[in-house]
Amino acid sequence: MQTEKVADHIINWLKNYATKANMNGFVVGVSGGIDSAVVSTLCAKTGLDTLCLEMPIHQHASHITRARKHIEALEHNFANVSSVETNLTPVFEDFKKAMPQERKFETLDLTLANTRARLRMTTLYYFAGLHKYLVAGTGNKIEDFGIGFYTKYGDGGVDLNPIADLLKSEVYDLGNHLNIIEEIVTAAPTDGLFGDSRSDEEQIGASYDELEWAMKNHDEGKTADDFEGRNKEVFEIYSRLNSANQHKMNPIPVCNIPVHLKK
Repeated sequence: MQTEKVADHIINWLKNYATKANMNGFVVGVSGGIDSAVVSTLCAKTGLDTLCLEMPIHQHASHITRARKHIEALEHNFANVSSVETNLTPVFEDFKKAMPQERKFETLDLTLANTRARLRMTTLYYFAGLHKYLVAGTGNKIEDFGIGFYTKYGDGGVDLNPIADLLKSEVYDLGNHLNIIEEIVTAAPTDGLFGDSRSDEEQIGASYDELEWAMKNHDEGKTADDFEGRNKEVFEIYSRLNSANQHKMNPIPVCNIPVHLKK
């Protein structure tokens, strides 16, 4: 990948899109991970206003530390960057109190994790509305179009996404080019939705390098029967998630009413 040219292309794309949309800039949720660090830096480099939001909800301390270090570096280097920390923990706890919490539901923990993402999406759009900003997404190609590893109407609820055509490895290449701080580059990727340090790999069952391999072979029409051992296992993980999460990646189904029924 021609990293410098890709970065310049994305920066120009962001600036042109915002200008044509008559918007003032961008708001980005900064989590302490590589994806949000790269996106917020690319937005900052447009010269347009860039608001970095920290939205902790029972967040692991290391995530908060990395996010703050990154934001401080951006604010030091770019006059157009500002930041706000909005502690959503009390909001999340009030929401839980208002909802039935019967442990008999096996999906309760995942449902609450997705609720965190949706509270953050609402917060991003609150600030976007105040300042006439665009909400910049931070999902990479594997997450957005490979396995659907995001929350519908949570971190998937954005106005535009500058890195959705980049594999995770390519995001890291951009991160190195953009001089993202070392703690973020070397940190294990995590969605931070469970209030602990569990990594994406622990949740998914495969690393991003493995998933990139599986995505390439899946797109080439290969099947699990073409592989053995760990490769077969990874390919099956990718295929299962890709199939299960099509509802996130495809447009919302619309019930088309036959013309004769409307007459």
